[in-house]
Amino acid sequence: MGLTSGTKLGPYEIQSPLGSGGMGEVYRARDTRLERDVALKVLSAGLSSDPSLRQRLEREAKAISRLSHPHICTLHDIGHQDGVDFLVMELVDGETLEHRLIKGPLTPEQTFRFAAQIADALAKAHKLGITHRDLKPSNVMLTKGGAKLMDFGLAKKSGAAPLAAAPTEMTAGQAKLTVEGTIIGTFQYMAPEQLEGKEADTRTDIFALGEVIYETATGKPAFSGKSRASLIAAILTTEPPPISQLQPLTPPALERVVKTCLAKDPDDRWQSARDIATNLEWIAEGESPLPSSKVKHNPWRELAAWLLAATFFLLTVAGGAAWWQVSNKHPPPMYFHASVPFAANDIALSPDGHSLAMVAYSAQANNYVLWTYQVGSRRTISLDGTQGHPTHSGHRTGNSSGSSPTANSRR
Repeated sequence: MGLTSGTKLGPYEIQSPLGSGGMGEVYRARDTRLERDVALKVLSAGLSSDPSLRQRLEREAKAISRLSHPHICTLHDIGHQDGVDFLVMELVDGETLEHRLIKGPLTPEQTFRFAAQIADALAKAHKLGITHRDLKPSNVMLTKGGAKLMDFGLAKKSGAAPLAAAPTEMTAGQAKLTVEGTIIGTFQYMAPEQLEGKEADTRTDIFALGEVIYETATGKPAFSGKSRASLIAAILTTEPPPISQLQPLTPPALERVVKTCLAKDPDDRWQSARDIATNLEWIAEGESPLPSSKVKHNPWRELAAWLLAATFFLLTVAGGAAWWQVSNKHPPPMYFHASVPFAANDIALSPDGHSLAMVAYSAQANNYVLWTYQVGSRRTISLDGTQGHPTHSGHRTGNSSGSSPTANSRR
């Protein structure tokens, strides 16, 4: 149905049409109670005529109304009058990303900034258990304050059944289709699991985000086809050309972020939109990106890794300390007393501890010579040819006793 200017739905007065889509028609309206302009979306007859869909829509709207984020369009109200169901949303001034891309790709700086903002908005929705399921350039509004994520009309709360949208027609040169049934969303930006009719989760949004970033950076869609079937086949089986092939100055880090988003298997994608936002912010600042959290977050695995690393560190420290002690350890000194039969100037103990070597005067040689003495006996032997020589190198030097007949030595 078409609403004319001046039509009232509750406290909202229609001013002019803004657009239409699979969920219904959007109008600029005036909130006469709060005296502000709003966007009012009138739901299609297919949704309004089904009581179960209406009830589900109300439940989803309550969940979506909790989304308060600078880069998410706020849902203000939901209403029903004269057989017409409608949503009342924040009116955002700007142009859609889809319209902006008609002029060509955005600059790298704009791509990083807007993509990080969209990723951060998704992270907020995902934290509350809400999946958008229809992320595409026409649902992103570019404003003076940055990007705004629009139209959570196909969003669903975790564990809830999806809302089906009415079919739309294929636009010229694009296969942007939304169909009623188990496949929900816009074909151009659907993830493989959506096309296969499987359950959509937050990683479905991450795939669509990768497509949006790709198109923002290159001006061309990541996947294309001449027909609906060829488009689906491309999404399911092919990889898009590298961004650097279309934009040679693309940072490799951005290529990696997008490639990970577009993994066919959800388990191989980023598992968190917050991680994507953080990486994009780092890339924009010229820093190295953070590691990909492609693998599902497993706190026990992380704890085990930390414990293993800590154990290895402690063993290394302990082993090093033990080695240092062993390598630097000296045997404790052992003291003993040994009596020699005459005064000696120097005394040294043999390595086996069985004999002493000493320097003493020899009347026969009329000089100081080297003597050996068996410990525990009274036998001494002078060594010829040692007149005036130092103590033998095979003995350990002890303390000199001077003229004392008792020598103190240590081993």
